[in-house]
Amino acid sequence: MGLRRLLAICWIICHYRLDTLIPADKLPLRARLLLRFGPWRLFPRRHYSRGERLRCALENLGPIFIKFGQVLSTRRDLLPDDVSEELTKLQDQVPPFASELAVAAIETALGKPIAELFAAFDREALASASIAQVHTATLHNNIDVVVKVVRPGIERTIAADIRLLQTIAVLVQRYVPDGRRLRPVEVVEDYQHTIFDELDLQREGANTSQLKRNFKDSEVLYVPEVYWDYTRRNVLVMERIHGIPVTDLHTLREQGTDMKKLAERGVEIFFTQVFRDSFFHADMHPGNIFVAHDRPASPQYIAIDCAIIGSLSDFDQYYLARNLLAIFQRNYREVAELHVECGWVPPETRVHEFEAAIRSVSEPIFEKPLAEISFGQLLLYLFQTARRFDMEVQPSLVLLQKTLLNIEGLGRQLYPQLDLWSTAMPFLERWVRDRYSPQSMLKRVSHRLPGWLEQLPHLPETLLERGAPGKHNTAADELRHKNEVGLIIREQANRARNQRIAIIALISAALIADPGIRDGLRHLPDSSIVLFGVALYFFIRSR
Repeated sequence: MGLRRLLAICWIICHYRLDTLIPADKLPLRARLLLRFGPWRLFPRRHYSRGERLRCALENLGPIFIKFGQVLSTRRDLLPDDVSEELTKLQDQVPPFASELAVAAIETALGKPIAELFAAFDREALASASIAQVHTATLHNNIDVVVKVVRPGIERTIAADIRLLQTIAVLVQRYVPDGRRLRPVEVVEDYQHTIFDELDLQREGANTSQLKRNFKDSEVLYVPEVYWDYTRRNVLVMERIHGIPVTDLHTLREQGTDMKKLAERGVEIFFTQVFRDSFFHADMHPGNIFVAHDRPASPQYIAIDCAIIGSLSDFDQYYLARNLLAIFQRNYREVAELHVECGWVPPETRVHEFEAAIRSVSEPIFEKPLAEISFGQLLLYLFQTARRFDMEVQPSLVLLQKTLLNIEGLGRQLYPQLDLWSTAMPFLERWVRDRYSPQSMLKRVSHRLPGWLEQLPHLPETLLERGAPGKHNTAADELRHKNEVGLIIREQANRARNQRIAIIALISAALIADPGIRDGLRHLPDSSIVLFGVALYFFIRSR
């Protein structure tokens, strides 16, 4: 980092008196003396709140720190409410870089002059942010597109500022009270991954293509097309969309948009992405959402900027769905038990104390009419309560919480009477019911079965290799190893037999449960069905 940059950072820290945010009594003697007699004491205290001073400092430090502040604002489980609220006001409005640099970057990446690539190219930027800027263009087949270009040299700037943030994080973790609980080093690490992912526009293009496939021919969400022949790591070319910004309520109402349906479809899209696809757009702020023209009775969203995508494991999906349903039903005991069962809080947590803490947070909220309850805020309060019981913050859950807050806030802006509970609860109940239906279980088992069967013949060999005694072992040790391995092999054989029986039972249950299959079987001779069952049994047994 250059000396000029370091001096600029020091001046901003002094100017906004960020030293007052540091609790001096927790610092070592030398640090306390530096804090007490440092040059910042010469600067007058500004009559701003601590959140305002931090926000203004980040804005003056530049786009990388602004982006970090935006990410930090989503960690409401870690920051005080007043600081989080203030950081949400950070605006990533950055002057565009020279169009000559944009054209040069595009031509270098795609290996052709701009005139050969596009029939028309607007050298004036349509939009500009800290990482990249966007130009409009037209392909030679008359398709309108947008061209996103990464800022030249931005990686070096990011790398230097990340190193500074890492240094600050280590100091905060070491000297600030609750520093370990705030986990600043991990927060900076998460930010580093996020911002470097945003630099890779091919990744963003892949995310966009996947989201488009997930909602192919959907009436509720449209995702623009990616043109891969024109896309590289620092250049992304996509279909240009023409929609109404979701915040332009006047235009939406003027065209007669069904605002209630629009708000409910936003909730539907979110839960579909999270539970059906486990692939959700995690940057759903209003600037990335539009509404299609000329569909007022059946409004359709348009989503752009898929750089940040969230995903949940099957494990987290299941426990999250059950937690949400238990919250809907005000079953606080089950919420507490699920947190322990899935490992979100330590196993030694006293469930009755945790249950009481959850009840004390939730009951005052539930006294309000359902339409006035913020589901996202309730989830946030629950995470904050769990934090007191040493809950390990899951990055995927943080992204989900942030996205839910955005979606709910947007939905209430579109339709203030939105009852997110009545919209979400049937979806979750249906998801849990469908997930554990015989057909769904059979589908998951059949998907994993080839892998299991492929590994089964090698299992005894693997166990023998792992359990092989070393040269230093005694004869008694070797005999014990052999006995243990033999026992394991017998247990595995019994387990494999039980799995075969379970597979046959699942297939039978699916045949019984599915009306379409039953109708088809009626037209087959009994002998064919018997032969099929016998062949299936011996096939599974032979494997």
